[in-house]
Amino acid sequence: MAIGERIRFLRNLHGATQKWLGIKLGFSEKTAETRVGQYEIGVRTPKDDMIKDIAKIFGVSPQVIKLPDIDNYDALLHTLFAIEDIYGLTINMLDDEFCLTLNRDNPSYFPMYDMLRAWNKIARKYRNGEITKKEYDNWRYNYPESNFK
Repeated sequence: MAIGERIRFLRNLHGATQKWLGIKLGFSEKTAETRVGQYEIGVRTPKDDMIKDIAKIFGVSPQVIKLPDIDNYDALLHTLFAIEDIYGLTINMLDDEFCLTLNRDNPSYFPMYDMLRAWNKIARKYRNGEITKKEYDNWRYNYPESNFK
């Protein structure tokens, strides 16, 4: 998703209008809806300070908004290639299923292991009914600042 699509996703998730968000961001009542609409359709790209303000309004990490653009399968695969290059994630087969694993020889192994272990722990709690979808999403959208363990 592009930045604008993430903003629209978060806005809709919170049941907010473009005008409401624009006013919260400090735009005049007259221009609020238009400015947010421009962000959402990609005519304008918010600067980092604006992204931080949007994230604060919705109670999420700015990283949630700044995700890479993975709107199609080719872009997604190239993102995975970059993760392989940078962080040592590799593709393998396990019981005739594809799986992604960490390369122990990569310097990023231990930080990646810790992050994936934390994600797996919270995901299992969600799948086992120990936490709600809202709690799971709150953890994901606020990682690493989330205090929910």
